[in-house]
Amino acid sequence: MGLSDESRPRDTQALLSATQAMELQKCDYHVERPLLNQEQLEELGHWSSKPGTQQWRIWFQCSRARARALLLQYLPVLAWLPRYPVRDWLLGDLLSGLSVAIMQLPQGLAYALLAGLPPVFGLYSSFYPVFIYFLFGTSRHISVGTFAVMSVMVGSVTESLAPDEAFVQDANSTVNEVARDTTRVQLASTLSVLVGLCQVALGLVHFGFVVTYLSEPLVRSYTTAASVQVFVSQLKYVFGLHLSSRSGPLSLIYTVLEVCWELPHSVVGTVVTAVVAGVVLVLLKLLNDKLQRHLPLPIPGELLTLIGATGISYGVGLKDRFKVDVVGNIPAGLVPPVAPNTQLFAKLVGNAFAIAVVGFAIAISLGKIFALRHGYRVDSNQELVALGLSNLTGGFFQCFPVSCSMSRSLVQECTGGNTQVAGAVSSLFILLVIVKLGELFQDLPRAVLAAVIIVNLKGMLKQFSDICSLWKTNRMDLLIWLVTFVATILLDLDLGLAVAVIFSLLLVVFRTQLPYYSILGQLPDTDIYIDVAEYSEAREVPGVKVFRSSATVYFANAELYSDALKQRCGVDVDRLISQKKKLLKKQQLKLKRLGKEKQLQEQAASSKRTSVSISVNTSQGDIKSNNVEEPKAKQVNTEDGLKDTVVSDQEDAKAPDVFTLKALGLPQPDFHSLILDLSALSFVDTVCLKSLKNIFHDFREIEVEVYMAACHSPVVTQLEAGHFFDASITRQHLFASVHDAVTFAVQHPRSSPINPVLVTKL
Repeated sequence: MGLSDESRPRDTQALLSATQAMELQKCDYHVERPLLNQEQLEELGHWSSKPGTQQWRIWFQCSRARARALLLQYLPVLAWLPRYPVRDWLLGDLLSGLSVAIMQLPQGLAYALLAGLPPVFGLYSSFYPVFIYFLFGTSRHISVGTFAVMSVMVGSVTESLAPDEAFVQDANSTVNEVARDTTRVQLASTLSVLVGLCQVALGLVHFGFVVTYLSEPLVRSYTTAASVQVFVSQLKYVFGLHLSSRSGPLSLIYTVLEVCWELPHSVVGTVVTAVVAGVVLVLLKLLNDKLQRHLPLPIPGELLTLIGATGISYGVGLKDRFKVDVVGNIPAGLVPPVAPNTQLFAKLVGNAFAIAVVGFAIAISLGKIFALRHGYRVDSNQELVALGLSNLTGGFFQCFPVSCSMSRSLVQECTGGNTQVAGAVSSLFILLVIVKLGELFQDLPRAVLAAVIIVNLKGMLKQFSDICSLWKTNRMDLLIWLVTFVATILLDLDLGLAVAVIFSLLLVVFRTQLPYYSILGQLPDTDIYIDVAEYSEAREVPGVKVFRSSATVYFANAELYSDALKQRCGVDVDRLISQKKKLLKKQQLKLKRLGKEKQLQEQAASSKRTSVSISVNTSQGDIKSNNVEEPKAKQVNTEDGLKDTVVSDQEDAKAPDVFTLKALGLPQPDFHSLILDLSALSFVDTVCLKSLKNIFHDFREIEVEVYMAACHSPVVTQLEAGHFFDASITRQHLFASVHDAVTFAVQHPRSSPINPVLVTKL
């Protein structure tokens, strides 16, 4: 099979150890098959175009089986709850739900502060959405509810549209907190309804793949930047400061500067309370980590801290004696549903879409991790619907948008949670707190809630270590990470996310514009073709160039593909074509000049012949007939000579059509065939088609025949639809593999009909 001209045969087994060589000999095989171009391959494989599936017909089918399938698809609880193994899983789900609820209670109160709302609305957001997800969700282990990143995104909206300055009372220059909180609650609930509508709509049209545009480095960097935003937003509660509300670009920088400026006015009691609560929380978390193997349930450090802080605050009187801000009134019972303010939709729709995408990205990434670990499947589109219905329903009950929490999800898994029953148990516990126990936390210091939030940021702040790992593994991903972080810090959460997504997509386009181009050579005694620059044993087939690109060819890189091809082939194609055209033009001008000269000679000979005839007829009329025949014979000879001259001129006029580079004195390429390995091509556009046609035209101008190899069937179909094949470029120029194309090119150094019975040994 070898196509190399080397006299000494090479043996690839010489590079292997004796054991490997023996194993390879056992697996040695020999195959003979006909050389196949695309037409012969389709005939041999009985190719037929894939019939277009009309999915809309399936969607509108009406039958009992179809209705049942739709019901189970959009209400998964009906599919898994009847088969729920009570004896095996119920105890684990109960303990897991209780553990998650113990964490959910303090986090709900704390994350409501992040959203700029009274703490009780964090409890509402920990009940309604969680129970709705129990009915519609497909992940068994994620804990839906309040989440720091989502809360801070909501807070940026509420504080920008309802700042403190808009509710200052002229009489004493104090903020009307009741009116401010009422407005912010309306904003947050309306935002939740919009987020839910966006997620449900995306899920129903099967738009779950939209999250694929958020790469892992982007999401991790975004959550890291959001954790910094969360940390800065809690400084006013830690130091007991009253800061102005800021949003938009550079708002974080201005907030940090304002905190530094106001530090002398800090409340000592608030600082001490926050520090003590933070130290206690850290110690309890360290103790949990140390005793994790010996405890059936983790120590509820956050709940114990809240209970202790509430008792101390009530007993000592932190609010009256040390001016420590407390949570305040927590109404008991549930609130009636309230319709959203539709007049706010136009102001909130942009933020709602960003929050919907971020919330879904966090939930589906965690859901897929747990699903892979425990061997079940998560439906991304149904997850969108479930989260959307959770936020949509919560919006009518004055909740703010929610997603899932990483820390609570890990606790739910580690404490024996098996299904969504654990989420339902945690929501019922939160319901008990809302109805009966919520008012007990009225004296809870806000500084303690701030400490809870800051301590829970540890996991996200650890993601700064991604910088070191990405520096070692993938610096393009590191660039995405850094740009996302800087954009989110400087431009705020909404604009930062938009910049991050746009930059990551542009980076993908940029990377496809600069793919890796290579000239392939044959690995001796094989049908494998690899890059000659990387593999020293690879040898170029004499007279044949094989060119490959690592990316598909489309409008953004088609010109770069052509330039790289001409550069790697080692021939200045454009210059050679230009020189050839100049020489041909000179030849044409020379032939025209010679044609004119011969035409003048022909006219002169014709006039001379006419004068001779007249002279003979007037002065020699009395000559005998035998003497008359002599000038006629001369005339015939003259006419024959002129005819030969005309034929010679016509042959010379046709000569430029067969002029070769060698005849013109131009250098010839050292190869007669070019093979384009199109295995990386996933689609073609009009620019790609034109570029490929230009490649065929240009290389044929320098007497190099072009072939294509390893095209996928969809690409071939697109080539036909774009009318790529014609009389000059036929399907016989397209081969099933690179080796088939090389074999044909070697056996046919000039264009000739393909012999379908040619056989190559692989």
